[in-house]
Amino acid sequence: MKAASGTGATALPHSARVRLDQPRARRSRLLPELPEYDPEAFGRLSERVARFLGTGRFIVWMTLVIVVWLAWNILVPVELRFDPYPFIFLTLVLSLQASYAAPLILLAQNRQDDRDRVTHEQERKQNERSIADTEYLTREIAALRMGLGEVATRDWIRSELQDLVREMAERRPADGPGPGGGGGQGSAEGDR
Repeated sequence: MKAASGTGATALPHSARVRLDQPRARRSRLLPELPEYDPEAFGRLSERVARFLGTGRFIVWMTLVIVVWLAWNILVPVELRFDPYPFIFLTLVLSLQASYAAPLILLAQNRQDDRDRVTHEQERKQNERSIADTEYLTREIAALRMGLGEVATRDWIRSELQDLVREMAERRPADGPGPGGGGGQGSAEGDR
C-alpha cells in the first residue's frame, strides 16, 4: 500500500482528513446532496408565519388582494387581464398558500407542544419538590409538638410553684413567724 501524500507515512489528503475535535456533519443516506438548514431558525420562521396567519391583519390583506385580483380581471380591458373568468391562477395561488400554511401551522403547533411538555415536566418536578418539602416540614412540626409536650411551660411552672407555696403554708404552724424567721423561734424560747 502506498502512503497518501503528506508529511507522515499515514497522512491523508487534506480533503479526506477527519477532524476529531469537531462533530461530523449528519448526512442523508438517500439524498446526500440536500442543503443543510438550521431547524431552530426554520421553526422560529414557521412560528412567525403561523402567528401572522392567525391575525385579523392577514385576513384583511388577503381579502384586499383577492378583491383587487377579481376587480382587475373583471373590469380592465381584455388585453390587460392576466386571469380571466374561471380565475384558475387565483385558485392555484390560494391552493399554494394553503398548502404551505398548513404544514407551517402544524410545525408551530408541534414546537408549542414540545415547549408545553417541557414546562409541564418542570412544573411536575417543582410540585414534587414542594410536596416533599411540605411533608418534611409537617414531620418537623409534629416532632416539635411532641417535644413541647415534654417541656415545662411557664403556666405549668407557675402552677407548680403555687402548689409548693400552698404546701409550705399548710406545713407551717399557724402561730409561727412569717417567711425567713423559722429558725429564730427555737432560740428565743431557749433564752427564757
